[in-house]
Amino acid sequence: MGRLSDKVVLVTGASGGQGEAEVRLFADEGATVVIADVLVEQGEKLAAELVGAGHRVVFIELDVVDEVRWAEVVAQIEADFGRLDVLVNNAGVSDRRGVMEQPEDAFDRVLLINLWGPVAGMQACAPLMGRTGGGSIVNISSVAGLTGYDAAGYTSSKWGLRGVTKTGALELASLGIRVNSVHPGTIITPMLAHTTTEVIDNYVRVNPDPRAGRPEEIAHTVVHLAIDEVSSFTTGAEVAIDGGFIAGGAHRGQALVMDAIKEAADV
Repeated sequence: MGRLSDKVVLVTGASGGQGEAEVRLFADEGATVVIADVLVEQGEKLAAELVGAGHRVVFIELDVVDEVRWAEVVAQIEADFGRLDVLVNNAGVSDRRGVMEQPEDAFDRVLLINLWGPVAGMQACAPLMGRTGGGSIVNISSVAGLTGYDAAGYTSSKWGLRGVTKTGALELASLGIRVNSVHPGTIITPMLAHTTTEVIDNYVRVNPDPRAGRPEEIAHTVVHLAIDEVSSFTTGAEVAIDGGFIAGGAHRGQALVMDAIKEAADV
């Protein structure tokens, strides 16, 4: 391990779930990790645990839609560590209402957090990253940003983040900054806490690998994109980690429909 021992990493939405898995793996790789979240008690507890285990981890309260707070956080990172090498825009919220049921206020909230939050983060962090040698920005999108999905606001935000990633890759290359997006499929995190097992099963049964993923499986790809030696020529890319949902879900879904038709005909 220790492939990131000289790096400073900022992860948003990092007090639990997917963000926590990323923090733990970055810490295992030797990085100095800044946990940024609105969940103060949970974030401070995670930081204390990792510091107790010998890692270099701190917690900073951050609401990703607050530009002023972003500037304060970046200034604190520069004062405390002198550099920033990796930004993971992980913070996000979900709203599972479709086009016909989506209220404007909820739509705006999802786009504000899931799309504007990463843009605000890139604006705030890129200058410091550029001054200290460049680095890597990883935006956590979703398979909902690669295909149709039954959640109007969430899908819009994740398609938007996919586009913003490519624009960022174009703009920030001159600063030595890579910008890539990661697109998880169905991953068991607290975001799925109110989703029934039946619904989850319906999503994953069309995967060539018919199971839900683990946060650690996403975290390994995020860390991979942060390591210069293995991703120095990777920018503007979109990486699906979805059990093959995008690659083969349509084919398997068609097969399941045909099986259901055949079963109905046999009855």
